[in-house]
Amino acid sequence: MLNMPVEDIQRAYLILLALTLPISLWAFFSDLKHMKIPNRAVYALAGVWLVAGALLFPLDAWAWRWVNAVVVYFVGYILFALRAPVGPGDAKFAAAAAPFVFPNHLGVILVSLSVFAIAALIAHRTLRAIPAVVRATPDWASWKRGKNWLTEKFPFGLALVATFVFYLSFVALPPVHGWVASLMSR
Repeated sequence: MLNMPVEDIQRAYLILLALTLPISLWAFFSDLKHMKIPNRAVYALAGVWLVAGALLFPLDAWAWRWVNAVVVYFVGYILFALRAPVGPGDAKFAAAAAPFVFPNHLGVILVSLSVFAIAALIAHRTLRAIPAVVRATPDWASWKRGKNWLTEKFPFGLALVATFVFYLSFVALPPVHGWVASLMSR
């Protein structure tokens, strides 16, 4: 992982969680309301890693994590080109979040992204079917997409943001880490 004590890594990730949570919530609600993740949110997220990451981690570990961003950016755009349920904002958000991830935690990311994608789809479709919710948020673009439950687009940024926040919590908070470790060892 890193040549740092576990407590220092947890403290660093707690700081990163605090710095990125407002950005993540902004991206979440923007994708829900407009079906777009603003470029400014992506730049802000990358800026947190650029500045805070450089201050919190050894220079070599910080610099190598940018490779994650490049790989995820290209994978995201390939998925977008193949018409997977990933928009360009989703690909950019995932790329900006990628430097925060330890490469050996790819399994945690993939499992949690799968769980959050299913949960986000079900929650979005369920809330959209409740007239009081739609009346309270009449200008939300994500409610107005087609009516085919599985094939229409939905705000995939919901799953990306949830995965990102969960991952930071996983690294920062020992109880979350212990819970995930126990689930994955079964």
